[in-house]
Amino acid sequence: MKTLALVLVLAAAMCALLHEPAMADKLADAIGEATAAGKVDPAQPAGFLGIPGGPHLAWWAGLLWAVWVGWIFSTVGAFGGIMAAIGHMTVFGLGGYAKSFGKGLKLNKIVTDSIRTSNQYLVGTSAGFSTYNYWKMGRLVLPLGLALGIGTIVSSYLVPMLTAGKINLSSYQGYFGLFVLVLGAYLIYEVTPAGKAKKKAASAAAKAFQESVKKGGDLTEQGVKIKSFTFSKCVFTFFGVEFSFNPIVPVLGAFVIGAIASFLGVGGGFLLVPFLTSVAGLPMYLVAGTSAMGVFVGMVTSIFSYMMQGTPIAWSFIGAEMVGILLGSFIGPRTSKYIPDTVLKVIFIVLALYTGIDYILRGFYGIVIIGS
Repeated sequence: MKTLALVLVLAAAMCALLHEPAMADKLADAIGEATAAGKVDPAQPAGFLGIPGGPHLAWWAGLLWAVWVGWIFSTVGAFGGIMAAIGHMTVFGLGGYAKSFGKGLKLNKIVTDSIRTSNQYLVGTSAGFSTYNYWKMGRLVLPLGLALGIGTIVSSYLVPMLTAGKINLSSYQGYFGLFVLVLGAYLIYEVTPAGKAKKKAASAAAKAFQESVKKGGDLTEQGVKIKSFTFSKCVFTFFGVEFSFNPIVPVLGAFVIGAIASFLGVGGGFLLVPFLTSVAGLPMYLVAGTSAMGVFVGMVTSIFSYMMQGTPIAWSFIGAEMVGILLGSFIGPRTSKYIPDTVLKVIFIVLALYTGIDYILRGFYGIVIIGS
């Protein structure tokens, strides 16, 4: 745990120190442009990112919201980035604030990039913490997690380089909602009889795990055990049920997922989870930990790349949120084993459908259901 946390903190600190001048110049230029356009009043007190008249975010509110984000991510191995994005855009009003500058001003795109990167700081923290927790519990398929991490590194570095400073808030919200809605539709299929028939092994492992939880005892003794590993096939067991996968497949899949996640400024767990349940046939109890490891590697890479492009961060607010993330990530793995597999998926589907529809309407049509 200490090693993972140290790597994340050092990576963030190095990025901040190495690129502070670039951030300051880029933000100052954008504020000057917005001031000339009459969108910023320089006489107002400094708020978000030091922008005159910007919103003042309460650290305690960020901490509480981040506890929820950490819990949901560490419980299902996904939705942390989506919940972080909803918090920054809607709960704390940064989406409406970015839109207030209009699509043409640089400040709109800089605030949008800051939201995308801030989301990933939260998810990266939760992913690192959750990875260690699930590994200790014997619920992490290490070769699969490493394969996912390798696949996300290249795409997570390239996408910020190509898109930073070019995406306005409305476009971001629209594409964000579209991807989440498609995910929700897919998850509905997974709980149908046809979808369930493809996951008999995963269901057997989930049933064995639930029965063992009821009996009590040391669950780690029956956790993931690697039986064999080659570059074309990895075989492992979980609670007596055998699984296998081709390591090349998750590398390729994670490359695509990492690109989408980096563009959306989220963790990618919401895509990795259905990928792992479909391709590897893993039960949700294994998916959360394995997905967390892939997300962690992708987040460190993507954050580094965004910071290289001069993306500014509200460090005091994000610092409070990262404390909340750690609290939620500590609670999640210790409560998820008492929630049935089907219930986890239903929670996932409801969140996906609502979030997807809401942000498509906001981004592409300017219609707001709740919030700003």
